[in-house]
This record gives sequence, structure tokens and C-alpha cells, in this order.
Amino acid sequence: MRYYTKDHEWIEVDGTTATVGVTDYAQGQLGDVVFVELPESGRQLEAGKEAAVVESVKAASEVYAPVSGTVTEANGALTDDPSLVNSAPEGDGWFFRLTLSSAAELEGLMDEAAYKAFVATL
Repeated sequence: MRYYTKDHEWIEVDGTTATVGVTDYAQGQLGDVVFVELPESGRQLEAGKEAAVVESVKAASEVYAPVSGTVTEANGALTDDPSLVNSAPEGDGWFFRLTLSSAAELEGLMDEAAYKAFVATL
């Protein structure tokens, strides 16, 4: 199942493992991504707090953790090719994976239909 935040992150959950990235809307607002700073494996993340940084030709922006958990993997491909955030934001351009601390935190996130409705109001 995939969920979305009002900060334009997506999270795809499979059991207790989740993959996190930014939405197509977010990458469009950022412009051409030139650098990403990813969280290290083992780092404890707290829902709503900074997890990563993405720098584009326009600005630097934070990527927030949609839920709390422990980082299990960062997407090393972004280090070599940060433009994956632009070309495949909701696929190969994912940022990190984590083990969920509490699945209950997912209840505060939007499904795809709710996210699309939210973006339409911006």
C-alpha cells in the first residue's frame, strides 16, 4: 500500500518495511535535482522530522520521515545520479527504506485519491 504526506513524500509499505521518496509533484516544484543527502543505515527517524536533504538548481529542501522507524537502506543510486529524483520520483528515485516503529502512524497519511485531491487545491 502507498501513502502520501502533505509535504509531498510517498511511503510504500510491505509488512514492517517501508520505502520512502518524494512525489512527482515535489520533484516538479524542486526543478533539476543536483545532490541528495541520505540518512545512514541504523539511523532512528521520527515521524515529521528531517530525514534527508535534496538540493536542486532552485533550492535545498528537507525530506521528512512520514513515519517513525529505523533506516535499513539508503538508495546509493541517487549519490551517483541524483537526477533519478526527477526522472523516476516514484520509482527508482526512492530515498530510503526503513523498518516501521508503529504501523498506527500510517493512519494519519493520505491514500492516492486523497493526495491527488490535496494537490489539486495547491
